[in-house]
Amino acid sequence: MMLFEPAAVGAMTLPNRIVLPAMVTRLSGEDGLVNQDILDRYVRLAKGEPGLLVVEATAVHSSKSGPLLRLSEDRFIEGHRELVRRARAASPSKIALQIIHFLKVARSGWRQKIGDLTQDDIKLIIRQYGEAAVRTQQAGYDAVELHMAHAYTVSSFLSLRNARTDAYGGSLENRMRLMSEIILEVRRRVGDDYPIGVRFDGEECITDGYGLNDSREMALRMAKLGIDYISVSAGGKFEDAVHKAGQPLYPYTGYSGDRCMPPRVYPDGFNDYLAAGIKRYLYDRGYHVTVATTGKIRTSAHAQRILDEGMADLVGMARALLADPDWPKKVRDGREDQVVRCISINVCKALDENFKRVRCYLWPRGAVHAPESDDRVPPAWPPGGAALRVFEEPKGHVRLAWSAAIDPEGVYGYWVERAAEGGPWELISATRADMHATFQDGSAVAGTVYRYRVRAYDLAGNKSEPSNVVDFRLPMSDVR
Repeated sequence: MMLFEPAAVGAMTLPNRIVLPAMVTRLSGEDGLVNQDILDRYVRLAKGEPGLLVVEATAVHSSKSGPLLRLSEDRFIEGHRELVRRARAASPSKIALQIIHFLKVARSGWRQKIGDLTQDDIKLIIRQYGEAAVRTQQAGYDAVELHMAHAYTVSSFLSLRNARTDAYGGSLENRMRLMSEIILEVRRRVGDDYPIGVRFDGEECITDGYGLNDSREMALRMAKLGIDYISVSAGGKFEDAVHKAGQPLYPYTGYSGDRCMPPRVYPDGFNDYLAAGIKRYLYDRGYHVTVATTGKIRTSAHAQRILDEGMADLVGMARALLADPDWPKKVRDGREDQVVRCISINVCKALDENFKRVRCYLWPRGAVHAPESDDRVPPAWPPGGAALRVFEEPKGHVRLAWSAAIDPEGVYGYWVERAAEGGPWELISATRADMHATFQDGSAVAGTVYRYRVRAYDLAGNKSEPSNVVDFRLPMSDVR
């Protein structure tokens, strides 16, 4: 199974096995309509040609919220139809829409909980999912994805913390009831051939939350109900979120939030084992449902290893494709060295938390979308070279400085690479060109000999030749 091999998912065939999972952009207004910024963002993402592009969480109901797309009424269909038309004109990618139901939150820290919902409320949620799925189909999307992950309504019913005492809480069977009824309703309304996916947590990543033992059973139920693909996430729960005074609770601020979007301190593929465990459990029981994994996947070698080892059938990369939407095309064409690599510092997550337009830290200052360029000429160092130099700073930091590179289109940024004790070169960070030609390494430890070098890159991701190499060792005398 190769990364750029087509994948049959229900009645649709993806051109490759790369998925761009749903990412809230905060580009829509509070009216929930598809606007020009939304159109431009998804056309830009589509141009990179992922196998499946999942458009951001879109509300099935009309509850007040911040900037969020909606499909709760027929009047929203036309905007989504235009989004599909433009994205499809730009790309062979298949396009799905993720639909979501959420409960109310307040700036005081109060939040509505599933225990507050009546039986009539639950019946309405089921109907709203079914109606929104039909609108998704009418808008021309290739598939609908049901959001059942993180802090939101259906995930809260699935949670081991669900303390309802009726048929929708307590036992695992009861906790799965709303999920099951929504899937059955959506399938009834869209027909047998329309692809349906589910995004859910393989692990809640909170104290007294469920883990892989429960999520395998949830996935098995989904398979038995005819789901075409399962996208496995983790965490993102309200239960361990950090409340900031005067702000609504944001579910990605605690440990479970880190597990959902692993920052740079976590290893790549931190959540791979969840999809692997679910896929194996389904396979052993005769269900070959397509499984997608997500969570800090950044390189083609990692993505291919996931496929080779049978951990998943599809590889989801959200932040990596936000940083460089052209990742699929560049890798497919043998130009992975031109990829602008995500460095997992989660500025995008912080912008979402503060209801600001989501963008990548690495994009040029002020850019609303990732840059585009067909340039093939890499940046060059000035006549005197990069003149990379290294300094020890107080509190155990190492600072690098170098001369600015030159490029006809403009230098986009710099890769910072490090090798420890004669080991291989590793990308440890990147900086924007407008942040000055300097970098502070706070992860160096005393007694280890490090080698450093930098490479400039332009808007197309073309890399310069490496700079001169400098060696540095923090003295052990600094250890007290």
